[in-house]
Amino acid sequence: MAEEALIVIDLQNDFCPGGALAVAGGDEIVPLVNDLIRRTEHVILTQDWHPAGHSSFASSHPGKQAFETIEMPYGPQTLWPDHCIQGSLGSDFHSGLAWTKAELVIRKGFRTAIDSYSAFFENDHTTQTGLAGYLKERGIDTVTLVGLATDFCVAFSALDAVKQGFKTTVRLDACRGIDLNGSVEAMLKRMHEAGVTLEDHSAD
Repeated sequence: MAEEALIVIDLQNDFCPGGALAVAGGDEIVPLVNDLIRRTEHVILTQDWHPAGHSSFASSHPGKQAFETIEMPYGPQTLWPDHCIQGSLGSDFHSGLAWTKAELVIRKGFRTAIDSYSAFFENDHTTQTGLAGYLKERGIDTVTLVGLATDFCVAFSALDAVKQGFKTTVRLDACRGIDLNGSVEAMLKRMHEAGVTLEDHSAD
């Protein structure tokens, strides 16, 4: 019997209003995500988990501003405000999130020299987090993704999930985006073309 899992991406304080890298309306999705958690047997969370001075922080590059892009050994990298520093309040899950049911928490971005958007791979697209192997060993072949942010960690996780052979759905009504220079629309197109099922139940 094929199993499915809900993967909740980075629903952390720093990505919610008032946080260091706040996604507009990021906290609005918490009740819906909690509802999905209640209705799903297998729940996995991801947690952005950066050491201080991470290479993706604009503050680590003198003269650079947040949201500028630089070249890293693994390709272009958007620079971010310092966020989700290990053990900080900002790295904690949103206090309203019903996270205790999670069977696994995947921490990402803990290697200083490389950023990590996807739940499956670091941004070099070769260093694995181990999530694909975990899901396959558990007999899970279908995943639904929710969380923050639609156009970065959710989208890259969904694209990698498809590449790893999982039947993949993104619930857009349970996500919110950052939208840098039209990035939401661009990533929705990429996900659709890759075979990700995009669902929006907000009108239901």
